[in-house]
Amino acid sequence: MSIKSKNILLGHGSGGKLTNDLINDIFIKKLSNKILSTLEDSAVIKNNKTRIAMTTDSYVVDPIFFPGGDIGRLCVCGTVNDISVSGATICGISLAVIIEEGLDISILERIVESIKKTSKEAGVGIVTGDTKVVEKGKVDKIFINTAGVGFFDKDVDFSYKNVKKGDVIIINGEVGSHGLAVLNERNNLGLCGDIKSDAAPLNGLISSIREIKGIRCMKDLTRGGLLTAINEISEFAGVGAVIDEKNVPVSRSVSSASDVLGLDPFYIANEGKIVVVVDRKKADEVLSTMRRHKYGKKASVIGSFTSDKAVMIRTSIGSTRLAPMASGEQLPRIC
Repeated sequence: MSIKSKNILLGHGSGGKLTNDLINDIFIKKLSNKILSTLEDSAVIKNNKTRIAMTTDSYVVDPIFFPGGDIGRLCVCGTVNDISVSGATICGISLAVIIEEGLDISILERIVESIKKTSKEAGVGIVTGDTKVVEKGKVDKIFINTAGVGFFDKDVDFSYKNVKKGDVIIINGEVGSHGLAVLNERNNLGLCGDIKSDAAPLNGLISSIREIKGIRCMKDLTRGGLLTAINEISEFAGVGAVIDEKNVPVSRSVSSASDVLGLDPFYIANEGKIVVVVDRKKADEVLSTMRRHKYGKKASVIGSFTSDKAVMIRTSIGSTRLAPMASGEQLPRIC
C-alpha cells in the first residue's frame, strides 16, 4: 500500500495525491468494478440501450457562507457539473442534510433559499431528500450530501480513455478563486482585490458544445485544482501533457494573493471551471462557442496532450518543469 500513515489526515481529503492513494489503496482495492474503477466525475451505467449518469458528493465547507457563494449553491453546482461533464442531461438531485443541534433556523432557511435559487438557474429540481439532526459538537453546523442522475439524450461518449496525443486542452475561465475566497473568509486574511468563489452550474455551457464532434472528454476542476485534474486524465489515458503557463487565465487578485500566501493557483480548488479535451481540428469551434456563453467568456486553449507520460508546465520564459499531482494538504474543507 502507498498509504504510509496509520491514521486519516486532513490531507487525505484535499484532492491531491493523498486522496488518490486513499481511494485506490482502500476503496478501489476492496470495491473495484468496471464502472467504479474509471474514477470519472460521474458513473455511466448502461441498461440495454439506456445510459444513465450518476454521481454523489458531500459538502463540508468551512465557513458555510463565503464571498460568491455558500454551501447551498456549492452542493447544487458540484452535482450539476459532475453529471454534465459526462455528456448527460441532469434530471434530478437528491438532498440529504446533517444538522448540528442548536443551528439557527434562519441560517438553514438561507441555505435552502440558495439551493432553490441555484437549482432554478440550472433548470433541475431537488426531487428527494433526507434530514438528520445530531447532538451539538457531533457535526460542524451543517453537512450536505447530494446525488444526481442524468440521461443521455444525445449520442456522446466522453471519457478519459478517448484522450490521444495531440489533443488540445481548453479551460472555460480563470482558476483559483474559489479556494482563495474560502480560505480568506475562514481565516480573516484581509486579502485585497475582488476574490469571490466561481461556483456556477455549467450545464448550459456544456450543452452548447457537447454535440461538436471531436470532444474526447470533460472534467470538473474542484479539489486539487487544474493540475491535479490534468494528472488524473493523463494517468488514466496513458499520455503526458504540456500546459502553457501564460495561457492559463488567472485574475490579478488571485495571482497576487497566491504569491503572498505561497500557493500555486494551478492547484487551488474551483467550483465553476472545467477542462475540455478536444481534437485539435475542432478546438477553434469549441473555443468560440464557449466564449459566447456567460460562463465561458474567458475560455482559453492552455495546452495539449503528448506521448510522454509526465505532465509539464511550459513557463513564461520558455523553460519546462514537472507538474505532478498535488502531494499534500493545501486547502482542506473547501467544498
